[in-house]
Amino acid sequence: MKSLLAFVFCAALLFNAGCSKAPEPAGGGSGKKLTVALMPKSKGNAYFVSCKQGADEAAKELGLDLLFDGPTEPDPAKQNEIIENWITLGVDVIAVACENSEGISTALRKARKKGVKVVTFDSDAAADAREFFVNQATPEGIGYTLMDEAARLTGEEGEFAIISATLTAANMNAWRKHIEARLAEKYPKLKLVATKPSDDLKDKAQSEATALLSAYPNLKLLMAICSPAVPGCAEAVKQAGKAGTVKVMGLGLPGENRRYVKEDVTQSVVLWKTVDLGYLTIHAANAVGNGVLKPGDTRYAAGRLGELEIQGSDILLGKPFIFNKANIDEFDF
Repeated sequence: MKSLLAFVFCAALLFNAGCSKAPEPAGGGSGKKLTVALMPKSKGNAYFVSCKQGADEAAKELGLDLLFDGPTEPDPAKQNEIIENWITLGVDVIAVACENSEGISTALRKARKKGVKVVTFDSDAAADAREFFVNQATPEGIGYTLMDEAARLTGEEGEFAIISATLTAANMNAWRKHIEARLAEKYPKLKLVATKPSDDLKDKAQSEATALLSAYPNLKLLMAICSPAVPGCAEAVKQAGKAGTVKVMGLGLPGENRRYVKEDVTQSVVLWKTVDLGYLTIHAANAVGNGVLKPGDTRYAAGRLGELEIQGSDILLGKPFIFNKANIDEFDF
């Protein structure tokens, strides 16, 4: 089966490690060359394209076969379909960013029963459906950072709105919980007036933002918590002639938002190094697959990232970072 898989992957050009003999996997363990299947929420999202850059780097470093596939747009049913196919193919490890936590967990449990190791990244499944979750930061850390930055930009008073990807995305629901907790705890003069979905699409985010600007004439800030929504909100504010009057901020990539930041349409972009998230995900997948990383471990040495903390079954990449006009040109992803 392995030789057949290698041929299929090479012919389809779905992994970048190549079909030539690869170096021995790093990190000890069984030393078995693994096939790791990596799934984003959507393949066209620049956030996950950036994650794949790091995944490719780690796959080359570790000498494993990397298969990358996912829906073209966020689609829990399509994610399940692809996982079922990977189970049939007999991949060693599945690493997935879950669009719908409950919806995907049944398929992931099935994979585990068939002997496939499972890790999640970016957005988690049920805890019993995977071995580890590669977490870009704690939900509390992300939610608090977003809310504190929104408060700073608004002077801690006025109306603001949130634009998410979907209202079922597990990671964004967790962030919103902590955003709202921080709001209630620290900022009594700020009011969250609406939360709208964008389906991870820039154009829909722009449309929703335009509607919010009309419905709430006193709106002071738009907070976008998925990467396509940040430039979508910025374009809506720019076209409405409200740049600077309505602040724009959110979770996004520096490259997608640089123009708006330099034009003072978007004030802050909050994120982590997405290339590193992809790199760590494949490192963790390899370690789980080779038996190097086990339940109960509290630290993990992930190649160039060094030793990272594990909280329970969450491998933590680090704290969120704020990109702004002063520093955004220092980053090229």
